[in-house]
Amino acid sequence: MADILIGTCGWTDPNLLKSDWYPPGTGTPEKRLRHYATRFPLVEADSPYYALPSTRTTTHWAERTPPGFRFDVKAFSLLTGHPTRPAALPPDLRTHPRDETLRAEVWTRYAEALTPLLYSGRLGTLLFQYPASLHPGPEAETFIRTARERAEGWPFAVEFRDPAWWHPANAPRTTAFLKDLNATAVATDTPDERHPVPVTTDLTIVRFHGRSPHWRTGTKEDRFRHTYTEQELEEWLPHIHTAATTTTELHLLFNNCCGDAAPRGAEMMRDLLTSRGIPHQRTAPEETPTGP
Repeated sequence: MADILIGTCGWTDPNLLKSDWYPPGTGTPEKRLRHYATRFPLVEADSPYYALPSTRTTTHWAERTPPGFRFDVKAFSLLTGHPTRPAALPPDLRTHPRDETLRAEVWTRYAEALTPLLYSGRLGTLLFQYPASLHPGPEAETFIRTARERAEGWPFAVEFRDPAWWHPANAPRTTAFLKDLNATAVATDTPDERHPVPVTTDLTIVRFHGRSPHWRTGTKEDRFRHTYTEQELEEWLPHIHTAATTTTELHLLFNNCCGDAAPRGAEMMRDLLTSRGIPHQRTAPEETPTGP
């Protein structure tokens, strides 16, 4: 059976901080992360999507979590073809043309910033979430392959926001493409899709985005505002059990980030797995540090 790790997408969302999920006495970034790591063995770091992280920041993340704790880290927006504000780039790169030369330099700085997580054994994977505007086809595959070649030696996961990649007519090609890249296919729970995609590496990821009716049209808060019910999560148990028998590690991440809905959903999933006798990690697994 795979090691099943459960966590949330982020741990400092403003609405989460306003909830009562964090106990009194955890009012600093260090104390919040240390507390979070006592509750879950996995977290997704989404702040690097909005701005390049620093080595100082990721060193703190490694120091404030136990050995074997996992960070799945979102790729910076420019690397996945999302709109990127000039102010999000380092000052010396803000006037540079938005081309592959710029992406190569941004990747170099992004990768350098993440080395403390990699060498401490705390990096789960890099998460390349591609926009809905990236449609299946040779041009898109070339764009993704170029990113993967830059990240050679790094764990690499891909989430497609255009469901056409997993349409029955395209799914075999998409699966073969990701296997060829040694890239993890990310499954999602959304109002559009509620089933896993094929296993393509020894890591499998499911991201629970919620089932808001405003998934495609609302603000960020509207799109991800959803409180999972026990019945909704129970639907996933057979798929989770199957995936756990065909992969080495399984990450279940809750991205319904409004108030404390994400950690409560993660806790509910953990309780459901326990009640069904499906083994999972309640604390961080031990791991030997590795390098690219």
